[in-house]
Amino acid sequence: MQNKIISVTINYCITTMAVPKQKHTKSRRNKRRMHLFAKAPTLTLCPKCKKPVLPHTVCWNCGYYKGVEVIDVLKKLTKKERKKREKEMKPKEKGEDKAKPLTMEELSKK
Repeated sequence: MQNKIISVTINYCITTMAVPKQKHTKSRRNKRRMHLFAKAPTLTLCPKCKKPVLPHTVCWNCGYYKGVEVIDVLKKLTKKERKKREKEMKPKEKGEDKAKPLTMEELSKK
């Protein structure tokens, strides 16, 4: 019998971790995080219902975008909610009629 020596080579890949040499102070840490904060979204008013809306999006209150009805908001509401919503929207639509520019004749009468 022959004695065979089996040599097994195991390669260990030991990586060293980065360890700070000095403590980072709270002020230094906070200076780094200075720009990480939540910003308030910029809102515009919906021209139809005057509710705050994100720019370039459909108004979820009235369903209009650029003066065109995109979503029928009243469709999914119950009868009671629909009546309430219609009541809210009517005075604001009437207010738009008052804002019409006056003609030259109307201006001269005043």
